[in-house]
Amino acid sequence: MNPLIHRIYELLLETYGPQGWWPVRGTYFPREEDPFEVTVGAVLTQNTSWTNAARALEGLRERGLLDPHRIAALEKKELARIVRSSGYYNQKAERLQGVCRFLLHAARRDSIPTREDLLGIKGIGPETADSILLYAHHVPAFVIDAYTKRLFTRIGLAREDASYTELQQLFMENLPRDEGLYGEYHALIVRHGKEVCRKVPLCNHCVLARGDLCAFYRS
Repeated sequence: MNPLIHRIYELLLETYGPQGWWPVRGTYFPREEDPFEVTVGAVLTQNTSWTNAARALEGLRERGLLDPHRIAALEKKELARIVRSSGYYNQKAERLQGVCRFLLHAARRDSIPTREDLLGIKGIGPETADSILLYAHHVPAFVIDAYTKRLFTRIGLAREDASYTELQQLFMENLPRDEGLYGEYHALIVRHGKEVCRKVPLCNHCVLARGDLCAFYRS
């Protein structure tokens, strides 16, 4: 077990406090108890900010469309129009309908989707699949995103060319299999990446730099 993985989590938690299940503040939150809303949110937030995705999600809610049967049956052009604020709206409409068709089939089997099942849906990659598993179904799968890769590359715990799988293993091999911990850690990384460890980092404001944990800062 690498103690540095735990120390980074502790320092981020001390700095920012608990973030909740989704790493945003001041905007619409899907209800945690509704796995379908979380799943839709995970698709809509691909390649965009959560604010834009949340507007699209709210548009679906206002029209009474947060239901897999209704989304699957909707005209794709109409669905694309409703989720336009999330960007790449034609692609996302297609992906949402693919996810809904899968969920309707899976519901008849009364089972939580597997990672392999989700990755078999067009447009669903590892990050989205793991977000759905972790946040919608409470399966302990650590989510890797651009913030995670940037931070842990700078710290020196990951190579710049590390794959998604390699980065995920870094966390899952060094942390307890705890979905609450995974979600909180991911949220803290996103918060830190947005506020401090940006593309142009604010190292003088970084708790990890003060703790002498970051190779990028030391160099």
